Formats: sequence, C-alpha cells, structure tokens
Amino acid sequence: MALFGIGLDSGFNGVEESPGDPGQLLSNARMADHAGLDVVTVTDHPYHGGQLDAYATLGFVLGATTNVAGVVTVTNLPCRPAPTLARTVSGLSALSGGRIKLGIGAGVFWHDIVRLGVEPRTPAEAVRMLAEGITLIKALTGGGDPVTFDGEFYRVDKLAPAQVPTPAIWSGSMGPASLAVTGRLADAWMPAGAQDWRGDPVAESRAVIDKAAVAAGRDPSEIATVHNVFGTITDTPVTVTRGVDSNGVPWLSGTVEQWTEELVAAIDEYRAGGFVFFPVADSTDEQETARSRWAHEVVPAVRAATSTQ
Repeated sequence: MALFGIGLDSGFNGVEESPGDPGQLLSNARMADHAGLDVVTVTDHPYHGGQLDAYATLGFVLGATTNVAGVVTVTNLPCRPAPTLARTVSGLSALSGGRIKLGIGAGVFWHDIVRLGVEPRTPAEAVRMLAEGITLIKALTGGGDPVTFDGEFYRVDKLAPAQVPTPAIWSGSMGPASLAVTGRLADAWMPAGAQDWRGDPVAESRAVIDKAAVAAGRDPSEIATVHNVFGTITDTPVTVTRGVDSNGVPWLSGTVEQWTEELVAAIDEYRAGGFVFFPVADSTDEQETARSRWAHEVVPAVRAATSTQ
C-alpha cells in the first residue's frame, strides 16, 4: 500500500529566509495525525537562520502526535556526522515508539554547507560519504556488538549500538552514483524536490536503482519511490490537471476525483509508493484548506481505490 503525508513548513521557501510559524506547523502535524496520514516531513537547511532546525522540529512534532511518523527529507549528512545522527534518530525512535524514518542525502548546496565550517567535498567524495554514513548508521542501530569502524570519512572505536531497530532509510539521491547507493542500501527513494512520475528522468533513475539493487542481491520492488507533490485541490473540474511552473517544478490541479485518478494511475502504472503533499496557494487559509482536503478527501479516496492491490 502507498503511504501518504504532508510537508510541514519550517520556514525556508528555497529563496528567502523567513521564520516559520511553530504553532501552525504543530497544528498541521496534529491534523495529519488525527486524519490517519502516514508521515509528516521537514526539510534540513541548517545554514539558514530563518528555518527551524529539522531535528528539533521533528522531536516536538513526534511529541505532539500519536501515530504519524516523521522524516527529515532529507537530512543534510555533511552537516550532521553519521555517528551523532545515528544517536539522534535512535533516541527519537525510542521516545516515539518507532515513529521515525531516516531521510538522508549527500548534500546539494555546498556553497551554503561550507558556511557552517564543513569541509568541502567533491561530488564523488560526497557520494562515498553517503554510502559510508548509511552503512555506519545501520551498524550503530538495531543492537549487536560494539562497533569499530575505520572508514574514509568516519571512525568510531568500540561504540555500542542503540538497541532500537534501524529506521527505514529514505534516500534523496540524484545522480547515477548516489542512485546506485539507494539501490544497494536504502529502503525508499525520494526524487529531488518534485518530479513527474510520468517523465523519463524518474524512469531512468529507477532503472539505475533497480540495477544496483539486483547486483546487491535485493528485490527492487521493496525500494519504494515516494514523491513530493505540489498542487491545488479545486471544487470544480479543471481542463489541465498537470503542468510545470516557471522553476520547472511539476504541479497537479483538479477536484478530489481528478486527483484520485492521477494518483491511482501513478501507483498502478508508474510504481509510485507514496506521496507527500505541498499546497500551492497564496494565503495561509487556502494552504490549510488544501492540506485538510488532501488528508480528509483525496487520501481516503485513493486508499479506497487501491485497497485491493
């Protein structure tokens, strides 16, 4: 079954730094929880002072909810060393009853990342760090013997792993090398930003993931593709239900019925394993209405239409 969630606004819109509204963020998380959604997400840009820290936010969200899972999409690994990140997610998992997934990426905005004092990495180094980081995080969760690890980027000496299970790993990989890491080591893939599941880039990326999974002795069907989805939910049918904005970001629009048709097709025909909704609206009230309609109307309709699959 596909999973469904919403993205929480923690205050960074990709262009400007603007403080988030903590009260509204927590209200949206509680709405998602009460509506029976599977997941809420927050982004991770620790170099921006206008954004709430991703893991501080996630801790509050998990404490304010009961059933919904939380995930940082995706954790900026260069800014959060893997051994410490393992402790962070294992602590949140223990406190929340396992309601956490680990979204993780190699880092994209290096001109910003280095402002934190992080050592710059070449793209190849960043991908190797991603693979090494995931490997070490898995070793430091799920119990077992003390871990000694002497890698290219991380070293630990006789470090006892946390006893909580290893969380599901969601990779935000983009290029062929990091996509191959997803196939070898991750449980789900989130295409960067938002991508059209009907388009060639998603199909080509999935082919790389699947090939790497098979080579590693894994079943590619067990690696879900979870899409960020931007759009509007209308009261009356629209003629054009999909398109691309001026920044090249795909969007959807239409009634609950039109959304249901699009998402069911994504699941049935394009192997979509989940959707995280972001409303496209001018006002806060319109955004809240869209989130509520997604949670209470669109998601139940898609679940009902795919319940026998």
